[in-house]
Order: sequence, then structure tokens, then C-alpha cells
Amino acid sequence: MGAYILRRLLLIIPTILGIMAISFAVVQFAPGGPVEQVIAELTGQGDSTTERLTGGGDNLGVDEGLDGEFSAKYRGAQGLDPEFIAQLEKQFGFDKPALQRFGIMLWNYVRFDFGESYFRDITVIDLIVEKMPVSISLGFWILILSYIISIPLGIKKAVSDGSRFDVWTSGIIIVAYAVPGFLFGILLIVVFAGGSFLDWFPLRGLVSENFDELNWFEKIIDYFWHLTLPLIALSLAAFATTTLLTKNSFIDEIGKQYVVTARAKGLAERQVLYKHVFRNAMLIIIAGFPGAFITAFFSGSLLIETIFSLDGLGRLGFESIVKRDYPVVFATLYIFSLMGLLIGLLSDLVYTWVDPRIDFERRDV
Repeated sequence: MGAYILRRLLLIIPTILGIMAISFAVVQFAPGGPVEQVIAELTGQGDSTTERLTGGGDNLGVDEGLDGEFSAKYRGAQGLDPEFIAQLEKQFGFDKPALQRFGIMLWNYVRFDFGESYFRDITVIDLIVEKMPVSISLGFWILILSYIISIPLGIKKAVSDGSRFDVWTSGIIIVAYAVPGFLFGILLIVVFAGGSFLDWFPLRGLVSENFDELNWFEKIIDYFWHLTLPLIALSLAAFATTTLLTKNSFIDEIGKQYVVTARAKGLAERQVLYKHVFRNAMLIIIAGFPGAFITAFFSGSLLIETIFSLDGLGRLGFESIVKRDYPVVFATLYIFSLMGLLIGLLSDLVYTWVDPRIDFERRDV
């Protein structure tokens, strides 16, 4: 097993390198980079971001005789001083060739040095840590709820396959899977968050403004009060997928010969189900855990975070892409890709723990 783990760890290097290289290459051809973002703000209405980057409005360097090179390179740059544009390029690191910038980025990322955000006066790692509690809260509870509810329900549906209970629960699951989570979230807001009917739940934030003044019990109540509607909206797809996956896996195992043999020996149905079938049927659930983990924590809550005004990693990633805040974009991509690969390896190790008959040493990676 040690050789397999070593091979998987070594494969992480070219995989991460490929992901970063493709993403970096795509960015080079994407219009509206950070320099263009600042230029657009300067030539438009501007905001606090521009003032922080340029030091205010006195050094905009308007020059009617702008160098043709910068004029052709950056849309909307007419009338700005070439020295000012060159200063912006140096500030964002675009004064260096693309390959050199890519090499510097990789060297820094190997040392987990992600630099500072272009448009926020904070380091990237501090920014990620700041947004992490929201995403962890959503991802953790979605994962717990989906497994606690879906696995027992899936087992019950497999045991009573074709019964009335199985039919009507399947109908509910299919409808839940078909309804987009963000659309259901809007419906929840309209009905329960002061939209047009009831005003039972808060509309924004993970906690109330007076959270620090509450005692520990009130803090717990306040925390889950804010999480209720986002969790309901997020849980639909995860709940449906895990339930059907569990049901189909158990049905497949129940029909195998070893189950017939166990029943013929006089074992109770519950003992057959949970002592023999459960371990084999749960393998496919374990295999899907890494993807469920990554989706729940990092990529499945963008629209929900936006709808419920939750300032988490999904919203941060979206805003960074729109704003072309490349340090944040590439750092989050690097961290999440690395975590996904490591969690995939952990899933294989859990495979061998659940079923010792599995031997990855005899398989190609």
C-alpha cells in the first residue's frame, strides 16, 4: 500500500501543474484584466478600489498624446499617461513575460505564499480564512444532513422496493432533484423571510448583529436560525442523489448469492442487511464522498450565498473572477485542487479499511 500512496502523491505534482497551466493560459486570452478594470473605473465613475490603487484622483496622468502601444493594448486607455499605465502593469506584475510570471507564481505556491489581493488590502490566505466559516458551516451541515437522512431512507427504499412507500418517496425525491436549489431558495425567502407572507427567518448573514452579546445557548439558536433556509435550499440535490445511490447499491447487493446463502443459514433479515450487505453496499457511497465533500464545501453554494447574502468562498470566487482578482482566483484554484486530490487518496484508503479485499497495489494508478 505504501508504494501506491507514493505513486498517488507523486501524480499530484503533474496534475496540479496541468490545472494551473491551463487556467493560466486561459486567463492570458481573457479580456478585461486587472489593468483594464482600473482603467474602466478611472474613465467611468470610479470607486474606492481605484482610489486605493492609484492613491487618489491627483495622479491619473491624463495625457492626450498617449503612446500607441498602450492605446492598442488596453481598451479605453486613450487620454491616460503611458507612465501611469506602465506603473499599473508593474503593480499587477504584467511588466514581466507570461512564462516568467507563471514560474514565479508556481514557486510562491509551492511555499504556500499566495500574495495579496489586487483589490482588497489583505493577503489572499487571510481573505480565504475570513470567508471560510460561512462555507464550512454550509458544507458541514449539508454533508451531515444528506448522509444522516439519505442513507437510512435509501436502505428502507431498497428493502421495500416497489411498495407504496417506495413509490411516493421516489416521486418526492425526483421533484426535489429537478427543482434548482437557488429557485427553491427564492421561494423560501418569499414565504418565510419577509417576502410576501411570513417573516420567521432572517434574510442575510450567518449570525445576528448582536451575536457577541448573546449567551452560549442563544448563540446556538441564532446560528441555526440563520442557517435554516440556506440549508433547506442546498440540501435538495444532495438529499436526492445520496438516497437513490444508496437504494440502488443495496438492491444490487441484496440480489447476490452470498445474501441468499446467509438467509438460508437462518440469519435474521436485520443481521443479513447490516452485517453482510451494508459493508459492500456502502463502498459506492464512500467512493462518492470526495466529490460530495468538495462540492458541499467549495463549489455548491455560490447562488445560495448570493441569494441569502452569505459572504463565503463561493461568493468570493465569483466576485474575484468578475473583478479579475487573479491572486485570489489562482490561490483558491490551487488550494481546492490540492485538497480534492488528497481527499481522493484518502477515499481510497477508506476503501481498503471498509473492504480489506481491495488491493490497489495490484492495480494501475
